[in-house]
Amino acid sequence: MAQMVESGSKGDASHADDSGSPPSAARADLHTHTTHSDGALSPYEIVRKAHEAGLSAVSITDHDNVAGLDEAIEWGKSLGIEVITGLELSVTLGDKDVHLLAYFIDHKNQELLDYLTFFRRERLKRAERIVQKLNKMNVPLKLESVLEQAGIGSVGRPHIANALLDDGLTDTYHEAFEKYIGTGGPAFEKKYQLMPAQAFRLISLAGGLSFLAHPGKYTNEVELVELIKNGLDGIEVTHPAHDEKLKSYYRGLVNQYFLLESGGSDFHGGKKNDDHTFGLFTVPMHIVETMRSRLFS
Repeated sequence: MAQMVESGSKGDASHADDSGSPPSAARADLHTHTTHSDGALSPYEIVRKAHEAGLSAVSITDHDNVAGLDEAIEWGKSLGIEVITGLELSVTLGDKDVHLLAYFIDHKNQELLDYLTFFRRERLKRAERIVQKLNKMNVPLKLESVLEQAGIGSVGRPHIANALLDDGLTDTYHEAFEKYIGTGGPAFEKKYQLMPAQAFRLISLAGGLSFLAHPGKYTNEVELVELIKNGLDGIEVTHPAHDEKLKSYYRGLVNQYFLLESGGSDFHGGKKNDDHTFGLFTVPMHIVETMRSRLFS
């Protein structure tokens, strides 16, 4: 998850579902991560967690990876949970790194799969450069430790932070970002620069919808309009980094520009220590149905 989000203010979990419906109403979490990117739980464990939380639907939105979707879909059928195919991509907007969420994609689309393979290779190259920078700073982190953290997932900075922590090279997960690998930090390296128009084309080619993920306080309306012109379908309004004021602001923009709304917990688990967000930052199922009708009407 991008650093611009990590510093956002925390929303009030008691108001996470803004539908005005009772807690028992059908809800969905449209932003979760598994071991196929930087999450701590398997696809099965995420679906089971959704079932235990009383959710009706969940979307797996791993970074640059759709390998966990088939497993999640199969377990969803067993547990009565709708699994919405998803994906999270990083794009470059000016001098910023922003994230896009894709929903209802054909996760077997070959062109999409080819691009994701390329993106994961670029992630590995970035991790290698970060480790080299750390080594030059006399921080003796080994790439093997990072890859061990990543396992089957596409490697990212959270894996580097976890490796630094487990190897005793930093005191906390968050200190790894603040001291070394966060944006502007001494070991920071930029991601491969994917332009928004390219990402929107890729998502559209796979039959999906594109949403701006967790814009926080760091995406202004001028930048948003630029994204809309390039093909943005919606905004993630409900997110742990959005307080009530931000949610109201982005919901207003959704209405103003005839966009769609999404929301979720951005759950990772593990050292991210965000277990308390799961099941609280959700959207009512009518939001999902509106998204679906935009695609299939």
